Amino acid sequence: MKIGIVVPFSWSYWGGVVEHAENQADALRARGHEVKLLMGHDPPGAFTRFLHPRSGRHGDLPADVIPLGRSVVVPANGSLPNIVLSPSAILRVRDVLHDERFDVVHVHEPMTPVIANAALSFVKCPVVGTWHAAGNLAWMRIARMWWGFLDERIDARLAVSRLAAQSAARWLGGEFEIVPNGVVVPEHADPEHREHHVVFIGRHDARKGLPVLLRAWPEIHRRTGARLRLIGTDPLQYRLLRSRLRTDEAGIDVLGIVTNEVRTAELERAKVFVSPALGGESFGLVLAEAFATATPVVASDIPGFADVVTDDAAVLVPPGDEAALTEAVCALLEDEPRRVAMGRAARALAQERYAWSDIARRLEETYERVAA
Repeated sequence: MKIGIVVPFSWSYWGGVVEHAENQADALRARGHEVKLLMGHDPPGAFTRFLHPRSGRHGDLPADVIPLGRSVVVPANGSLPNIVLSPSAILRVRDVLHDERFDVVHVHEPMTPVIANAALSFVKCPVVGTWHAAGNLAWMRIARMWWGFLDERIDARLAVSRLAAQSAARWLGGEFEIVPNGVVVPEHADPEHREHHVVFIGRHDARKGLPVLLRAWPEIHRRTGARLRLIGTDPLQYRLLRSRLRTDEAGIDVLGIVTNEVRTAELERAKVFVSPALGGESFGLVLAEAFATATPVVASDIPGFADVVTDDAAVLVPPGDEAALTEAVCALLEDEPRRVAMGRAARALAQERYAWSDIARRLEETYERVAA
């Protein structure tokens, strides 16, 4: 089967939906399908630096990624996604769909302009849509008014979580099948013999809770001597934030944007993963990624996270509570047998619920159903 995966964001800037689509494509190829990714791309240069305040990945595009236009930063749902809004992208989508002649097209965040809208407008084959975002989604008021009718083009409606389904149904109505985010589960991951590291993964978005972690870190570092490894956080934005907070940066390493391989390696070496997000998360993808590497988690007790974790794999604390975050991280670092046991439970959870091999099988069944 020839499958086109449409993403309205830019390949050049890491984000949960982009990563989901890339892993989805790899997993479907492993099952024998031909897969191409259609998304934005921001080549390196002065214009890209002008449009985007943070660094990204600007290497050569993979051969399976078809670029559809430049992106711009658009505040939405407490985040700063890089969305393609160029009118020229609409014609580019039309031409690509005509030339590629996919058997099935899978559109992520189908109501997001302009790539997703264009794909729904021009596609001639069966369509699967996946909704990722959770929350009020106030921008959907405009989307429903002007292009909500495009929802009728979708043959199978999926959501990555219960919250994402509820959020989309509030504006579009109808039913959604829950197919969760998948994670790549490494062949081997041992929770023992780890480096004395704590890992945070997230962009410099307010909802990710990095200021909470930075305020809690001096006490965690004083009590445990651990090092904090920040991944996905732009170094310049980190320096500005730390200067504003006036916190001690002892024991902090800022890695910035890294490859998936480096991120996985950091998780495999770390003792604890921490995510102090404040809300707006429909699915704890980074938590599931940590689980896959046998790394226990300390995270905020918010709905999008609570639906993903179990008590034997993670510790949840009230969002924004620096003291509770400090105590939970220190308690895990100071109790090695408990930490190792939680790491093993975390990996088992990832293998059971979130392995891409199983998610790809479920998607394949959906594609076969709509294409029949």
